Amino acid sequence: MLDDRKLAVLRAIVEDFVSTNEPVGSRALVDRHGLDVSPATIRNDMAVLEDQGYIVQPHTSAGRIPTDKGYRLFVDRLSSIKPFSRAERRAIETFLVGAYDLDDVVMRTVRLLAQLTRQVAVVQYPSLSKSAIRHVELVPLNDTRLLLVLITDTGRVEQRVVELPGVLDEDSIVQLRAVLNACLDGHKLAEVATILAGLPERVEPRERASAAAVFSVILETLVERHEEKIVVGGASNLTAADFSAGLREVLEALEEQVVLMRLLGELDDQTSVTVRIGAENDVLGLRSTSVVAAAYGSADRPLARLGVVGPTRMDYPTAMGAVRAVARYTGQILAES
Repeated sequence: MLDDRKLAVLRAIVEDFVSTNEPVGSRALVDRHGLDVSPATIRNDMAVLEDQGYIVQPHTSAGRIPTDKGYRLFVDRLSSIKPFSRAERRAIETFLVGAYDLDDVVMRTVRLLAQLTRQVAVVQYPSLSKSAIRHVELVPLNDTRLLLVLITDTGRVEQRVVELPGVLDEDSIVQLRAVLNACLDGHKLAEVATILAGLPERVEPRERASAAAVFSVILETLVERHEEKIVVGGASNLTAADFSAGLREVLEALEEQVVLMRLLGELDDQTSVTVRIGAENDVLGLRSTSVVAAAYGSADRPLARLGVVGPTRMDYPTAMGAVRAVARYTGQILAES
């Protein structure tokens, strides 16, 4: 166990290295942080931290830099996540509240996270499997074509054109729309197939062929869009960072949706901000990065996850504060949509 002074020395080394990207020496720690002890005492503390694997000397006669273990202890001992000011919170809310649909919410969230943290932002779309139907709209395009609009309670809007086998008059369309909304509203998308199987009996026999075409497109829509989708933004922020694995390997890993799905999915805690540092990431190309992520949605119903990916030399308090704040506002906006 480290005493309070050694923890303070480690915290100071992390903060200085994140700020300057230069190895930190004992004299600099005394001058910058007012530790109220001699440089010799600080050197002794640094020797203990190095022996225990929290810091390392990159080369002879240099200062020290944190290891993954050192960053982990720093993050675990944070007394609080850096709070955003009232003006910052208002700016986040104003930026996100202007979104007009789910795609716009996701894209604004990605841009906002990248700007706030200067890292790569990663936002997962709400899973269709966790969504419920809020409304089904049928819009006639001509006598034998309809536009099907499926709206979920997570703000997702799916549109498909339905080719009908025959003419469907306006009254029949109104009736079919009413049947669909009466039977599907509020039900999870995973339940839709079972519900649709029993709907032909509620449609006039002469209209069942057209209704079947609509039902078929609904099922195809759910199957097509069932897989998760992840949006990435701010990749240019990585060019200023140093990666032991190389920037190319990091970018290649971030291009793989499956990798990103696994990365977010493996973050177990669904209720708070989680941090994975360096070798804690299973993905080979991302072992020189850190991932800060959180779920968005309501506390009892998280919809998906969002976060940032950057070098282990990351401003963790700011990144964690930004991820937490943006997740909160994104969840609120989707709940109100």
